Amino acid sequence: MVARCQTSIIVGVQAHHVEVEANVGSGLPGLTLVGLADTAVSESRDRVRAAVEHCGLAWPRTRITVALLPASMPKRGSSLDAAIAVAILAASGQVPLEAAASTCVLGELGLDGRIHRVPGVIATALSLRGSPVRLLVPSDAVDQAGLVPNLTSGGITDLLHLVAVLRGTRSPDAAGNVVAAPRIDIPDLADVHGQAEARRALEVSAAGGHHAAMIGLPGVGKTLLAERLPGVLPVLDDDTALEVTAIHSAAGIDAQGLARRAPFEAPHHSASSAAIIGGGQAGRVRIGAVTLAHRGVLFLDEAPEFARSVLDSLRQPLESGVVRIARADVAATLPARFTLLIAANPCPCGMGMGMDSACRCTALQRRRYSTKLSGPIMDRIDLRVALERPTLAELGDPGEASASIAGRVLVARDRAAARWHRAGVPWRLNADAPAGALRVSHPPDEAGSRLLRSAFSRGALSMRGADRVVRVAWTLADLDGTDRPGAAQVATAMALRGGESTWAA
Repeated sequence: MVARCQTSIIVGVQAHHVEVEANVGSGLPGLTLVGLADTAVSESRDRVRAAVEHCGLAWPRTRITVALLPASMPKRGSSLDAAIAVAILAASGQVPLEAAASTCVLGELGLDGRIHRVPGVIATALSLRGSPVRLLVPSDAVDQAGLVPNLTSGGITDLLHLVAVLRGTRSPDAAGNVVAAPRIDIPDLADVHGQAEARRALEVSAAGGHHAAMIGLPGVGKTLLAERLPGVLPVLDDDTALEVTAIHSAAGIDAQGLARRAPFEAPHHSASSAAIIGGGQAGRVRIGAVTLAHRGVLFLDEAPEFARSVLDSLRQPLESGVVRIARADVAATLPARFTLLIAANPCPCGMGMGMDSACRCTALQRRRYSTKLSGPIMDRIDLRVALERPTLAELGDPGEASASIAGRVLVARDRAAARWHRAGVPWRLNADAPAGALRVSHPPDEAGSRLLRSAFSRGALSMRGADRVVRVAWTLADLDGTDRPGAAQVATAMALRGGESTWAA
């Protein structure tokens, strides 16, 4: 008899459905597992048998063949254990065939029959949304499945509970109320004294999703400012929150509710390209920091200390908003639409800035340091700010609170969203506009356009730079409450983008 059960594996952040077929036929006792299974999946033979026998269920004393379909797709991990057990029990007549075939089961089996949670529950739930298939997951992960609407789901504690649910003699555990993830206390911008230009740049970055860079002496407040950026970002809407939570679930990060805060990733400068961008090997796709920062902020502190290859690998996701990973046995497209925020010292010793510079670096050292941030990367940075030491007067004045700035950011985002909705384009933020689109279809007024053409003709802006100036100008117009960018907004946008000389050797 052939029985079927549904399950899934996670490749990147996407769930790929796997159909488990089991046949109990004649022959010498044994279990054959086919379908490009890795070591963890192959070892499920012993886990499944031990769990079945420990729970007092009958293990077939004949030949068992289990096929994992599609056979051409590599399978890895222990999330298939429970589905394999169900298919075998259904093939041996201990579980109804129809109930097994219409159920998707996720979970790792312990030797005593307990069902343990596995990564990617939300991704699997999203793939089944609107489907008649029922999803059964470990009870300690049922709240994750419950985050997805239009889905029948439930929790199971062990193999006996799972069998009882499929027989209809017991109900699965229900998900609790959907709640937001525990709020993380974010430092307030009121703690930062002075640095008016940098604070303004962070506000513009938050309002329009623009990439930003800060350069300054050690201790001037670069990291302090960056850590407070999440506090001025709006909370995530339902769809975006579910998208972010699903990514974290696929990465194995425990999701304790719906992630309402924009993610903030700050990898160490020793991180490899695979840690930042993501990688893949042996049928597995590793999620990098750019994907974990999706719909949020990626902060690179001491950016020139990162490997040049790591920084240059950011070019594709900065432009396209995705990371494409292709290996011999695996391929995946990962979301990576984030706001890049970088901080750097002016030179290796950190003192090469200002009138009272005490720099000890040679010209060659400064050049090598500055060229870590290549031209193509810097050309993709919309806002560039040089930070100076605050004066004594500024130290005595508290800065504006994050809540006040967040209010203006939200109003500006709402203005932009309403405008792009009326225009019938899919952009969510001004920074999402494709290259040249705003310059052609939504240019600044005549005075602003004239200023932009003048800067371009002088060679002060590249074509990409001009496009990004227009994006920033629109964000400034949204913050100022004007219907169209003028000369003032264009001039401010170019000033915020300026400072190439600060970053050059």
